[in-house]
Amino acid sequence: MVPRPFIIVLAACSVALAASACAQTPAAARAVSIPPLPKPLADPKLDRVRTALQAAETGPIDAAQFSDLAQHPLYGWIEYASLRRDIDNLSPGVAQAFLSRNQGKPVADAFRETWIAAAARRQDWSSVLAAWSPSIKSTALRCNELDARQALGRADAQWTRDAQAIWRTGKSLPDACDAPMTALAAQGGLTPELRWERIELAAAEWQPGVMRAAARGLPADQATVANDYAAFLDTPHERALNWPKTERSREIASQGLAKYGKTSPGGAEAILPKYADALGLSEAQRGRVLYQIALWTVASYEPESARRLNAVPASAYDERLHEWRVREALSRSDWSAALAAIQKMGAKQRSDSRWMYFEARLNEIAGRKPEAERLFRDAANKPDFHGFLAADRLDLPYALCPWLPETTSAAQQAIARDPAMVRAMGLFQLDRIGWAVREWDDALSRFNDEQRRIAVEVAQGNGWFDRAVFSLGKNADESRLYGLRFPLHHEATIRREAAKNNLDPAWVAAEIRAESIFYPRARSSANAMGLMQILPGTGSGVASRIGLPWGGAESLYDPDTNIILGTAYLRQLMDKYGGQPYQVIAGYNAGPAPLARWQSQRPGMEPPFWIETISYKETREYVARVLAFSVLYDWRLNGDALRLSNRLIGRTDGARTRFTCPTPAAAPPAAPATQSSSRSQR
Repeated sequence: MVPRPFIIVLAACSVALAASACAQTPAAARAVSIPPLPKPLADPKLDRVRTALQAAETGPIDAAQFSDLAQHPLYGWIEYASLRRDIDNLSPGVAQAFLSRNQGKPVADAFRETWIAAAARRQDWSSVLAAWSPSIKSTALRCNELDARQALGRADAQWTRDAQAIWRTGKSLPDACDAPMTALAAQGGLTPELRWERIELAAAEWQPGVMRAAARGLPADQATVANDYAAFLDTPHERALNWPKTERSREIASQGLAKYGKTSPGGAEAILPKYADALGLSEAQRGRVLYQIALWTVASYEPESARRLNAVPASAYDERLHEWRVREALSRSDWSAALAAIQKMGAKQRSDSRWMYFEARLNEIAGRKPEAERLFRDAANKPDFHGFLAADRLDLPYALCPWLPETTSAAQQAIARDPAMVRAMGLFQLDRIGWAVREWDDALSRFNDEQRRIAVEVAQGNGWFDRAVFSLGKNADESRLYGLRFPLHHEATIRREAAKNNLDPAWVAAEIRAESIFYPRARSSANAMGLMQILPGTGSGVASRIGLPWGGAESLYDPDTNIILGTAYLRQLMDKYGGQPYQVIAGYNAGPAPLARWQSQRPGMEPPFWIETISYKETREYVARVLAFSVLYDWRLNGDALRLSNRLIGRTDGARTRFTCPTPAAAPPAAPATQSSSRSQR
């Protein structure tokens, strides 16, 4: 289903308009139509391609059976699937012929990587070099190529330089690098200086195992010292008090204490002074340790947070720690300390709408109304979570300057018929997302900005909505392509199920945008599935509660089923958590246990302050992102929006706000569009 065109009312300033034109009609509303997306190109043989791919991956394929696909754009991928299935028994001639036939195509690059790894496993070094391409970035494959050159007698001076470049890392190398690194050492290419270089890099990465491995070729006395350094990274020990007072000793002691500070802030704080005195740690080296002690204390809002934050020297502060100093003060409702912490930020960080809003709010609490209003007004120019909150404080319209470029059908058709785009769209329809992305990236590498934007339109016409998130934003204008960046799909189902569960449909759309970017077959590493990323256990439980027949986990890939269950689950959470959407959103992302902890830690706290003091970075940003997305989907659905300050607390009958473009300058995106699934306390 392609979203229907719709009409919205707002004062929009295109980049093509002069400043004077915008200034003449800042509040005048005019109709703006977001054009429909281009229809996908019909491919009557796509189901045949799907069948052929499945056949190729499960057994020997009968080429005659699929002779009708020989000229199909995706035939190369069918061949790839067939060759990959039995890659370890493939003849070099067949492999090289495939690479030659598909030279310059993404399918050749995909096959090349698979083939080189297979050829290396059977030590067919000639095939490795025959297939090699300098564009390959994989460290394991680069080591395969080094192995091949060495085995064929090509371990020249350039080979040594290439191998040494791979050696120079503090991180663990893949197993494929064992042989070339051994050969490098045997020919004298791993000098003690290079080994110490890697040991120091590994200490900075907190990798004691890598330190020990690098030390194995050192002279015995040096290896003893290096292993003692590695042992200190494992667990600080008092032998370090007698280390030579060298810069290397000081750096490694500092890294080891910093690592210890992450797992045991109190323990690191207790022992830091004696090591600092014994080895003569610099302020920067002490600051590195105090930074970790403070960070991993404040991340859990422990009682010592404020004192440990104040112990970190100013030179060791970065933006992350500045933010945590504000959050720590907010968590204690120490408004003056929070304001002072914001005022210690650098000018760039302080000018972010988030910190402008909180600085304004804290000034307001302190009774400094003029300064608060100035900051609120500045923040309100940003179309994001804190910008919308700031606009509410001054009863201002929301800032939005959408760019609605006109695209001709001919231009869309030209991009849609680009061979790589044809393949990308076909592979997407077949749910071969990794392959589709390869083709997409190849197409975009040749496109200019306008063609790239049109490519996103074509992708969305095919239902591939996340291309707007991952492919737009390279310039300020593209961040204002709200019609593309905030797609609206399955609108009728969203409206129906939201009404059934007494929910705002804009919120439901925002959850889908944040969770899956409207990709119905999305699946997370935690096995959350479909548009609203529902766990099978949750889906089964909700289905039972609402009397919906449960079709098993696979049914979560059906958009209607997923939206029915997702909205019912949101209603369930709303009832459980007292109708507070901002807490429901936090629980939807982090789960019930963390939410219960945050609720008990800061009961009754003003919602924006409560959100900002969430200890998980992902959840903190997720709540703000979904709420900001809700405002933008309200705009898409209705042309105006419920005030965010009402939306936060579940009031759906409050005042609504219109949108205006305050200046002709491009506005930043409404919220970050990352799709992280990690849980971080930093």
